Amino acid sequence: MKTTRILAIAAAASVAMAASAQARDQIRIVGSSTVFPFSTTVAEQFGKTTDFKTPVVESTGSGGGLKLFCGGVGVQHPDITNASRRIKKSEVELCAKNGVDKITEVKIGFDGIVMANSKASKQMSITLKQLWLALAKDVPANADGSQLKPNPYRMWNEIDASLPAKKIEVLGPPPTSGTRDAFVELAMEGGCKAFPGIKAMGKKKAKAVCHGIREDGVFIEAGENDVLIIQKLVANPNAFGIFGFSFLDSNADKIQGSIVDGTAPEFETIAGGQYPVSRSMFFYVKNAHVGVVPGIKEYVAEFTAEKAWGPDGYLADKGLIPLPDTDRKAVAKSAISFSPLSM
Repeated sequence: MKTTRILAIAAAASVAMAASAQARDQIRIVGSSTVFPFSTTVAEQFGKTTDFKTPVVESTGSGGGLKLFCGGVGVQHPDITNASRRIKKSEVELCAKNGVDKITEVKIGFDGIVMANSKASKQMSITLKQLWLALAKDVPANADGSQLKPNPYRMWNEIDASLPAKKIEVLGPPPTSGTRDAFVELAMEGGCKAFPGIKAMGKKKAKAVCHGIREDGVFIEAGENDVLIIQKLVANPNAFGIFGFSFLDSNADKIQGSIVDGTAPEFETIAGGQYPVSRSMFFYVKNAHVGVVPGIKEYVAEFTAEKAWGPDGYLADKGLIPLPDTDRKAVAKSAISFSPLSM
């Protein structure tokens, strides 16, 4: 009995040690590569100016981050996930299925999705229709698009004589990326709508055609590392890359954004809604972790403070395009009170 008692005590001690090892005193953040620079900047500022540890921020892509975030409640799961698109209904349902039933949504500002190239080459001016024809898996075989064929275009000028006589080569984000989701919805679908025959196919079929990106090597999935894409553009002046405006803004000495439908990707055109490939950015907080993992409340307050996300805040220097004044006040109030998400 004495031996059994000793073993039981040892087992209990082992469980206690395991539980202690699992406890976390550092915020863990995952998600969008586009929101990553903003989140990292806030995390670093938070670590310098408070008694809390600097949060760990990982770039996993919006879809990948939401999958991790919705995996469950407990310190083995992330506390916050960044997203360069709004959470989907299916993701909310996945969260609820795994016990993550109270989420706070924080809309942080706007971003534009750019197609950029090296400054060693001429700046591209392109329409959404031409862009879709360059990257779509299947393209119209007749004028209205009611008949389709595999994309035959290998050169930009095969699409339109006004485009360069150069090989189409575009580096872009993978399917797990919020940038990819927003790009197909805003740019690809926007260009596809120019063909009435595709719209007549019905919503489900039309969406599949509009969102389908070619898989013949013309579009190259370059991962979640936007910095690596920029390095490749500098090395190859004939290539284009797709990523968020903040990366263009911070590398304006090396690369330039293409003019889309007559509008250049600039701070003012994105904030004013003139640039056609603009989107909102978010982060999501797991309310069950607030008060359990130290610092979440304070991190959210730091991110939504005017000194951070306001027009003259330190995130504006990183390329964040702020929400209008009234919207920022409303979002900040909802964020710091951890109001549950309502779709």
